Amino acid sequence: MRDDAPILHRNDPEREPLGGHVKVTREDWLNMARDTLVRDGVGQVKILTLAERMGVSRSSFYWYFENRDDLLRALLEEWEIRNTASITSQCALSVASISEAVFNFFRCFLDPTMFDSGMDFAVREWARRDEALRERVDRADSVRLAAVTEMFLCHGFDAAEADARARILYFMQLGYHALDVREPIAERLARVRPYLKGFTGQDPDPEALATFLEDVEKLGLT
Repeated sequence: MRDDAPILHRNDPEREPLGGHVKVTREDWLNMARDTLVRDGVGQVKILTLAERMGVSRSSFYWYFENRDDLLRALLEEWEIRNTASITSQCALSVASISEAVFNFFRCFLDPTMFDSGMDFAVREWARRDEALRERVDRADSVRLAAVTEMFLCHGFDAAEADARARILYFMQLGYHALDVREPIAERLARVRPYLKGFTGQDPDPEALATFLEDVEKLGLT
């Protein structure tokens, strides 16, 4: 972690760092653990390290967690709830066209409150050295792919095509984050029409496209 890196508490980077005798919460420990996992990897998610970064005694840790393994379990539960559940719920939304459905999938990756791409990548890096976790990541990918496949099936694609298009869409999106593509949002949005045509084989629904672009603007990404 860089010396100038922000300390995150209660999901609000604008809040003052904790220090002295200020009581920390379970949420504070989890937030700092998540931040450290993303920045430095699981090897640095240590009780003493987290306490030092928050400027507090490590004693409060044991009010909320039994040990480090308990904290790591909580991080992984959060990862599954936040990331996998977001994708499955977005893909299951009832919409009129495949364009709307794909845009709902995209919304997961545009809104950090729905999908934490940094944490997803960090968990995958962690899984490279942990076979049990790798199996858990593989299961999560299977669940996500099944949801995207079902999304295509619901809009009239046959099973083989739905499976292939789901994989193209899902793995492309993950690849953006894995490669840390630093592409201006305006440049990416300029490709939305051909992207949709490539993912679905159909011209984008104009109304769905307009609504999606409005939502992107509301998120302050343009």
